[in-house]
Amino acid sequence: MEVVGVRMEMPGRTHLLLLRESSGLRRVLPIYIGDPEADSIQKGLDGRTPPRPLTHDLVVDLLGALGADLESIVITDVDEGVFLAELRLRTRSGSVSVSVRPSDAVAVAVRSGCAIWCETDVLDSAGRIVNEQDDEQGDDDDDGDDDAASGSDVDVDEIMGEFRDFIEGIKPEDFAP
Repeated sequence: MEVVGVRMEMPGRTHLLLLRESSGLRRVLPIYIGDPEADSIQKGLDGRTPPRPLTHDLVVDLLGALGADLESIVITDVDEGVFLAELRLRTRSGSVSVSVRPSDAVAVAVRSGCAIWCETDVLDSAGRIVNEQDDEQGDDDDDGDDDAASGSDVDVDEIMGEFRDFIEGIKPEDFAP
C-alpha cells in the first residue's frame, strides 16, 4: 500500500486517510482518523522534523534504541467501520506483532519508511476502485516520492462519494462472520 494523502472531508471537518494498493486493482482504502493523527501523518509525509520528537517520532526512536526493526505495518481487519492494524517487529528474541490504530501505524510507517500492507479481505470489503483514467495519468511519471503524497493522480471527490455511499449503505449484518 502507498499513502495517497490525508484529506479533510467537508462539511464535517473530518480527516480521511487514503491508502492505495501499489499494484493490482490499485484500490483505495479510505479510513477516518483524528486531527492529531492526520497532522502527524502529514508532517511525516512532508519530512518536517519538529524541534522535539512527537509521539510517533518517539516510537521510531524507541524501537531503534531497543534494537527492534519495524518490518511492516498491516491493516488486519475492519469491524463495523473500525479498522485494526499491527506493527510487525523483528526483535532479538524473534518476531512480534503489536496491536495499534491504523492512523498511528501509518504515522510511524511514514517516519520509518517501512512497508504498509493490508489484508485482502479488508480491501475486498472496504477498498474502492478508482477511475482507471485518473490512475493511468500518474503511472508514467510516478517516481514514488511526492506524487503519492499529493494525491495528484486520484479523483478525491469520486472516492469520497463512493465512500459516503458505502458508509450510508452499511448494515451490522454486513460484518457478521
